[in-house]
Amino acid sequence: MLLLLLLASAFLLLPWAGAGRIIGGWEAKPHSRPYMAYLSVQSELGAFACGGFLIRPDAVLSAAHCVAGKKKVNVTVTLGAHNINKNEPSQQMFHVGHWVIHPRYSGYTSENDIMLLKLKPRAKLTKSVSYIPFASHKERVEPGTMCQVAGWGRTSMPGDVTSVLMEVDLKVQCEEKCTESFKYYRSVTMICVGDENGKKAAFRGDSGGPLVCNRKAHGIVSYGPKNSIFPEVFTRVSYFEPWIRAELRKFALQDRPDSPSSV
Repeated sequence: MLLLLLLASAFLLLPWAGAGRIIGGWEAKPHSRPYMAYLSVQSELGAFACGGFLIRPDAVLSAAHCVAGKKKVNVTVTLGAHNINKNEPSQQMFHVGHWVIHPRYSGYTSENDIMLLKLKPRAKLTKSVSYIPFASHKERVEPGTMCQVAGWGRTSMPGDVTSVLMEVDLKVQCEEKCTESFKYYRSVTMICVGDENGKKAAFRGDSGGPLVCNRKAHGIVSYGPKNSIFPEVFTRVSYFEPWIRAELRKFALQDRPDSPSSV
């Protein structure tokens, strides 16, 4: 989503614009969302951040556009954080050496905007660090369902900044809201979400964070409109469950003693 070609039609949730920009939300109770991951990304374009979420002790899900199309990329994942600017005892930090972008990800259409990062060593599960279940292939979240999104950083479009985890409630919308707004919206692989009053939103930099509905991760923050904050598009996790499972099996094989990649 970092391709400038897209900016003409849809303002992507550009990760370099600030980490976890939650609008109209509130500070989360510290460590109440122990699955949240903070991704610090460095490349030739500079340093920026994205969100993500732990789905297994060795795996974090996020958005492909956080790293796609960049060179000399270094990714650091922090788990167990509330105030990302403090060295909290609960935090676990990982320098990620391996990630997988969906093979059909398109920076132009924002389709298949999903990425899986491998943590090595595995995360240590604690009260502040644990994984969240994600939607299975047959599960769909219905319009009208109230879900939650969380992230770190700016809390308004003008750029007010916070370093603590913020959260906001957002409602799943009918597909027409997004098909009317976005040329490349695909209901099979995407979820339409937002606050019709235009007061609450995930915004730039929240990219990769989870849309949590009924205690499961159903979506991944992907992109939104150019000049407003409604509606927003999330990657539909349930559609990609088979791909996620296949990649997780590969992760397990890589950890075998006889695997060349485990050396």
